[in-house]
Amino acid sequence: MPGFDYKFLEKPKRRFQCPLCIKTMREPVQVSTCGHRFCDTCLQEFLSEGVFKCPEDQLPLDYAKIYPDPELEQQILALNIRCIHSEEGCRWTGQVKQLQGHFSTCSYNVIPCPNRCATKLTRRELPAHLQHDCTKRQVRCEHCGDDFTGAAYEEHQGVCPQESVYCENKCGARLARRLLGRHGATECPKRTLPCRHCGKGFVWDTLQNHQYQCPQFLVSCPHQCGAVSLTREELTAHVRDGCNTSQVICPFREAGCKHRGPKVAMSRHLEDMAKAHLNLMCGMVNRQRQEILELRREVEEMSAGRCGAFLWKVADYTRQFQEARRHSNSECLSPTFCSHRYGYRLQASAFLDGNGSGEGSFLSLYIRVLPGEYDNLLEWPFPGRVTFSLLDQSDPSFSKPQHIIETFNPDPSWKNFQRPRAGRPTCDPTDESALGFGYPKFISHEEIRKRNYIRDDAIFLKVSVDIPQKIIA
Repeated sequence: MPGFDYKFLEKPKRRFQCPLCIKTMREPVQVSTCGHRFCDTCLQEFLSEGVFKCPEDQLPLDYAKIYPDPELEQQILALNIRCIHSEEGCRWTGQVKQLQGHFSTCSYNVIPCPNRCATKLTRRELPAHLQHDCTKRQVRCEHCGDDFTGAAYEEHQGVCPQESVYCENKCGARLARRLLGRHGATECPKRTLPCRHCGKGFVWDTLQNHQYQCPQFLVSCPHQCGAVSLTREELTAHVRDGCNTSQVICPFREAGCKHRGPKVAMSRHLEDMAKAHLNLMCGMVNRQRQEILELRREVEEMSAGRCGAFLWKVADYTRQFQEARRHSNSECLSPTFCSHRYGYRLQASAFLDGNGSGEGSFLSLYIRVLPGEYDNLLEWPFPGRVTFSLLDQSDPSFSKPQHIIETFNPDPSWKNFQRPRAGRPTCDPTDESALGFGYPKFISHEEIRKRNYIRDDAIFLKVSVDIPQKIIA
């Protein structure tokens, strides 16, 4: 074994150092012919290689000239060192020769478990191990009083028949585990029992309530028609279809007929009142027609909101763009919308492959005025300032959206901005009064693909219309 590799309180003198292992000598021996000293083990290993020369001066060396040096050994064993577990927290210091004795009490020294459980641990960890972790420790069950080894006790803990446990059905009862089975079968108010009518399982304390609703529970007809032993599930169909004494409502009730009587007499009522029922139905149809017209007007008024802005989603962009490539001047039309409540009726149109000067290279965008319900109350020509926006769909948490925005004030001489005449076509390219106003070069095909203007195969176009306050008022 090489020299001592301990942490000395003071650096050992050079004469205590083995020239072979460069450590403080362990069991030093001296070569009498030259006086050099080495660790006994280091010198033996050196000579075992077949070189019989002194490692220091290379003079011939003879085993008979090698002697132990007890005086030097005593000086080395008297050197002061720290415990080898000092970095772990041990504060012991003493002489080299006292180290082995210190190990018998050192709290940081690793020792085997005295119960021979194959675990090795520091002496300071031993008490907790013997009390809680050792698989061969002796433990007495606090419930049944039997003794177990540690491993057997861990298995016993979840099955001890005398241990007090709560009912698994969460009824709140606490009792010995050995009584749990009987409790769950005959006593627990939360035990599950089958309904004797439908066979489904229910908690015991809800079973009675279930019987008031069970579809297989036997009942008799409430109209006393003589039918007995009907299940609750069959009763509804019986009253509706089979019971001749049940009271039914005339099928023309929605139209206004108030008749109610026995089912057997309903056919006669329908025959006698056929003309009256027809008149009631005609009246209901007229009322519904008026309601539909009113709802349609309300929807049209609400379509643009009250902020003067309309958002148009052009979906399936790739297919529509390819279609526009194949067919020149292919136009996409937005739903109609109003500039404001009771305002101008408008429509946006987009040429995905462009038209006019933008054909083949740009997206063209226009707006046109359509005949509206309130045209006689509005100022003409159309005075609203129009703003087109192509919305950037980039995530604002990563980059600031860069919308493409263009705004124009209407040309009062533009024919489409004059008051629409009744019956004017809305999309006839040969009619100048139907031609919209806008931008044939709103955005190029290259620019529209640089950012997230197209996302999930769709673009969003926003049309904002600013109307003078005097018109809105």
